[in-house]
Amino acid sequence: MEENVPTQSSLSSPPPSPDVEVHRVSERASYETAVINAIVDNAIVAHVGTVRDGLPVVIPMFCVRDGDSLLLHGAPAAGTVRRGQTGIDVCVEMTIVDGLVLARSAFHHSINYRSVVVLGQAEAVSDPAEKEAALELFVERLMAGRQAELRPTTAKEIQGTSVLRVSLAKASAKVRAGGPVDDDEDYATNVWAGVVPVATVFGSPINDSLLADGIEVPAKVQALVGRQL
Repeated sequence: MEENVPTQSSLSSPPPSPDVEVHRVSERASYETAVINAIVDNAIVAHVGTVRDGLPVVIPMFCVRDGDSLLLHGAPAAGTVRRGQTGIDVCVEMTIVDGLVLARSAFHHSINYRSVVVLGQAEAVSDPAEKEAALELFVERLMAGRQAELRPTTAKEIQGTSVLRVSLAKASAKVRAGGPVDDDEDYATNVWAGVVPVATVFGSPINDSLLADGIEVPAKVQALVGRQL
């Protein structure tokens, strides 16, 4: 698969740490806060890597950005969350696939994507008020204005959910955009080449089977239909 493809990402800011400096196809890298935040804000799932008993473990976690940090949502019994209660080094990765890049040779096929890698220490959000505010951010990430429509969250529910916080201080983005870049001699071949866009789109709402009679789909939910995530 090809690697030497130009990108639209920016190198105007230096890497915040050698640990997150991009070496492979470095012209695709960006360390700009705005670029990193935009990718994080468009992701819902983060893949969180830790070391457990000397072995690497990666699990998906619901995520949301809170200013200059990333919040991770999990069950208190989950291994990564348990270890995070006293602080744990993590590598967090998020990727958004934007398109299939189909070239004139197998070697130059690729994927258009936006990705972020974060290195840091995950720490538990333990203050009750801070934790409740963090949990509201997760709800609002799924749908803006949803929290105000719900019954108040109980203390037991807050206690039964864990939130980890990771600083975004050590983060890098990597972006691949644009069409295929083939070898010069291959442009004359009789093979279609181009990009097939990939997008996650909201579908029509499906009522809960236990929904009470007479409750209509809210306008804000219906407005999601056809929108790209």
